[in-house]
Amino acid sequence: MLELAILGLLHETPMHGYELRKRLLALLGAIRAAFSYGSLYPTLKRMRMRGLIAEEAPGEGAPETPLLTGRRARKVYRLTPEGKEHFAQLMAEAGPESADEALFGVHFAFFSRTDPATRLRILEARRRRVEERRERIREALARTAERLDAYGLELQRHGLETAEREVRWLNELIASEESRRPERHDDFGEPFAEPGRPQAATEQGTPDPAASAGDPNKQGKGGMRDG
Repeated sequence: MLELAILGLLHETPMHGYELRKRLLALLGAIRAAFSYGSLYPTLKRMRMRGLIAEEAPGEGAPETPLLTGRRARKVYRLTPEGKEHFAQLMAEAGPESADEALFGVHFAFFSRTDPATRLRILEARRRRVEERRERIREALARTAERLDAYGLELQRHGLETAEREVRWLNELIASEESRRPERHDDFGEPFAEPGRPQAATEQGTPDPAASAGDPNKQGKGGMRDG
């Protein structure tokens, strides 16, 4: 998760470690506890050794240790071509785990760099996960409502309302993605039928019996009379 977030942020612009950490905390505030100096810099080091990112030295001619401050100049990290390719691969190969709370937030933050099919797959996986949680809360309420005090009952209701709001939000996002999806056509220029929906009444090149029944030009010889 942290590696994906770093790749996504460096996709925008090179950053030094402190700036990168601030962006991670601002972007992923709900899960900011997962990011710290203790985990960030070892991850940056591993990514650099794998060739996913590179360190940019301070400007030429600038002293490594500025006078009077005694502080070392900050290293700037940038994304390599291999890093860009790896980021695209991670996004495209997102599986069921992308529906998890934290990982979904990371993927969603970089949806603008994700292809439409992948965005739709991640949104639908997240919706299924939240719908399952909503049903579990409903079942728990039905079983324990009489045994809960007022505060416990309100907490359960709050959880149910939160899940319902997220499902509605995901439904809107999915509908928006589907409305922007271009219609696919077959080799004859006819639109493909949606799953579960019948195709048009006739296929190209196949005569329609109902249409030709009353057309004398389409009747066989047996239906013609000698004058």
